[in-house]
Amino acid sequence: MNILYIGIGGFFGAVSRFVVSKITMNIFGNLIPYGTIAVNILGSFLLGFLFTLSVIKMSDGAAFRALVCIGFLGSFTTFSTFSLEAVNILEENSYVLFFIYAATNVIISLITAFLGVYIARLWGGL
Repeated sequence: MNILYIGIGGFFGAVSRFVVSKITMNIFGNLIPYGTIAVNILGSFLLGFLFTLSVIKMSDGAAFRALVCIGFLGSFTTFSTFSLEAVNILEENSYVLFFIYAATNVIISLITAFLGVYIARLWGGL
């Protein structure tokens, strides 16, 4: 049954990633792939928060984690797209943009994941 949950979550996560990326690019332009940055940062926070909260609050949260954490957020965030976009920027000899893009994705995504875990622990009473 978990495979079905992962598949359903994955479908909605992929569609959501496409929509959020397009909206973000329309707002901020395409100097660097802002859409990928947005989904990775938002997804990192949500994964840290929802996974931690489900462990604290749900005695059996396996179905929730399969649907939301693995399925939806696993396909919503996108490390492979980030990697390809970073290589494309580097191949254009845009070293400063490459550094900004890579550092923003990695550092801020890690910070927001830690923040999500921290807030969930506070909210969950740990």
